[in-house]
Amino acid sequence: MALEHLTKETFKEKVFNFEANKEWKYEGNVPCLIDFYADWCGPCKMVAPVLEELQNEYGESIVIYKVNTEVERELAGLFGVQSIPSLLFVPSEGQPQMAMGALPKDTFKKAIGDVLKVEYPN
Repeated sequence: MALEHLTKETFKEKVFNFEANKEWKYEGNVPCLIDFYADWCGPCKMVAPVLEELQNEYGESIVIYKVNTEVERELAGLFGVQSIPSLLFVPSEGQPQMAMGALPKDTFKKAIGDVLKVEYPN
């Protein structure tokens, strides 16, 4: 299952309408994870299949999106993305948290549990 790539417009609909709201307000129904990446980035290529596996395994309990930082510079700037991959964990309630680097799958599972409050399905 391919992950959805967000543009500025779909980001505003599905994640955060930063033009309408100054304070963080998540627009989604389930927690999400956003992968800020670029096509030339080696570690990003390593993370991509892991994220696809996670999306398949968690099913509809979370959504994983991708943002191409080369194309969507404004979105990358909004979160101060300096290095890639950068991964934004967005819980249903509360503030999002950013993690950097190509994380191993177990670290993703732990962060999804701790930050997004979604347990790994058995």
